[in-house]
Amino acid sequence: MAITKQKLNKEWHLKNKMPEKATLEQRIGWHLEHVKYCGCRDIPEKLKEEMKKRNIKY
Repeated sequence: MAITKQKLNKEWHLKNKMPEKATLEQRIGWHLEHVKYCGCRDIPEKLKEEMKKRNIKY
């Protein structure tokens, strides 16, 4: 069975740009919101590792 990705939520992306030179906290916050509203990609593994260290659920 093939796993299908959810489509890009273009409207969300247009309204929620990742800040330039985002801090780690900004990146975590952006990705936490991203997974709620768009399924175009998963949280990067390195960021997931950092979130686990901080006990942040995603």
